[in-house]
Amino acid sequence: MKKFLLLTAAAALVLPAAGYAQGTLKVGTVDMNRAFKEYNKTKDSEKKINEAKDAAKKEYDDRAENYKKALDEINKLNQQLDSPALSADKKTSMAKDRDDKIANIKNMEREINEFRQTREQQLQQQMLRLREAIVKEIIDVVVERGKSKNLDLVFDKSGVSLNRFSPILFSPDSMDFTAEVIAQLNKKERAAPSPSPTKP
Repeated sequence: MKKFLLLTAAAALVLPAAGYAQGTLKVGTVDMNRAFKEYNKTKDSEKKINEAKDAAKKEYDDRAENYKKALDEINKLNQQLDSPALSADKKTSMAKDRDDKIANIKNMEREINEFRQTREQQLQQQMLRLREAIVKEIIDVVVERGKSKNLDLVFDKSGVSLNRFSPILFSPDSMDFTAEVIAQLNKKERAAPSPSPTKP
């Protein structure tokens, strides 16, 4: 069985034209962007990411609300400390309480900032891992379909050049097998066994 290459459309600019002129190469095209968007696992992954984002936002909002409450308590103590009716002992006690709360709120502020930065990094890494895994699955299916069609080259027609347009300005629909790739991907996804529930 012939070996073939999966290339971005931009690679077409550097391939020798002689091979095409001789009619010796069998070429196919795939729209990788479309395959990625229409693969059911992509939608499932986006759902997981959105759920993780919602959970992170809720936790951030809860921390921010606790921070606001602690700040309100400090402001109230400052107002009470301005009262001339307070005894010296009471004022000293309240000032110590306020200073403790100020130290605590500084820690809360640091923890909130660290939480936000850490969660953002975790979400970005999770998105990258999911995307890389999905792209690999798509390429595997493209390779499999390309071999079954005995193709020599497969171009990604969604690729763009430095001029922001696809170097493949025209290709007959018969060369494109994106729909076949999407159908096979989603068929494999439906056939995949569901993960066993974890035991308590």
